[in-house]
Amino acid sequence: MTQAKNERQTGLNTRRIVVGGVLGAIAIVLAVTRLGFIPVPNLTGNATIMHIPAIIGAVLEGPLVGTLAGGIFGIYSLLYSGSPLFANPLISVAPRLLIGVASWLAYRSLVKVNQDLAAVVAGVVGTLTNTVLVVGAILLFAQLPAGTGAGAFVLSLVPQALAELVIAAIVTPLVVRAVNLVRSGRTTASERGSRDDSSF
Repeated sequence: MTQAKNERQTGLNTRRIVVGGVLGAIAIVLAVTRLGFIPVPNLTGNATIMHIPAIIGAVLEGPLVGTLAGGIFGIYSLLYSGSPLFANPLISVAPRLLIGVASWLAYRSLVKVNQDLAAVVAGVVGTLTNTVLVVGAILLFAQLPAGTGAGAFVLSLVPQALAELVIAAIVTPLVVRAVNLVRSGRTTASERGSRDDSSF
């Protein structure tokens, strides 16, 4: 019984595949239109919100959806970023696969305390997962921009990291609350139990 419930909570079904694909597509649209970039004063010149769809997918639909959306974001970075930093899939793709898992674990650990707090923490944890793992991979594979030391490179990313943390902490709970309100408003009492059983 418990095993079957766990499979319903974390397994992929058609809805989750579609949601993951849509959220991944949103990340790509944010990149193509440049709406996903916020100017900040550092080496990269931009903070990004393209990881947020992966966080939201994990919170709303579970870790596999977050992983799928994060993977789409990572593959896009690998193929189209134009930066030599992201030519290595261990830098551009692998860290993004873990955004959803970390966000889901953070959300699940706090959702029984407070749903909004859980979503805020999920946004922060997902953002830190993206930033720390990408920067760590860049340092590990010595892919620093020419003439930049490791310390200077990390310090230069602080404005970007702070901007991404704040944005994720604001956007994630707003979107999660809105989606949950829409779902509850469109679901009958008999359907609600079924949807809740399959959500996480």
